[in-house]
Amino acid sequence: QLQFVESGGGLVQPGKSLRLSCAASGLNLDYYAVGWFRQAPGKEREGVLCISSMYGRTIYADSVKGRFTGSRDNAENTVYLQMESLKLEDTGVYYCAAYLYRYCSGLGLDGVFGSWGQGTQVTVSS
Repeated sequence: QLQFVESGGGLVQPGKSLRLSCAASGLNLDYYAVGWFRQAPGKEREGVLCISSMYGRTIYADSVKGRFTGSRDNAENTVYLQMESLKLEDTGVYYCAAYLYRYCSGLGLDGVFGSWGQGTQVTVSS
């Protein structure tokens, strides 16, 4: 059964950093693009970045370009989200999910499959 477990969230001050992890089970991520998403209170879930499978590109939302970096460790079947220079508006629950295809073409929810994990809460507050 496909399952994602996100971790690494917390409460941080603006300008600080966090590193999120997403461990997958029930699916070999080698062959799939993987996305990070977030949902702020009262808002819809939005794509943050998409990491293509091997040798592919990573797509970033304009709001996180230059601050967030996505990476993957296929041997560990895990993806990471390194977040720098965090802002108040980065607050939300962060999720990861796999796409049906290998290479990223956007940050939407189309093509995402499987159930969502519990997510990990990121709160940026002074």
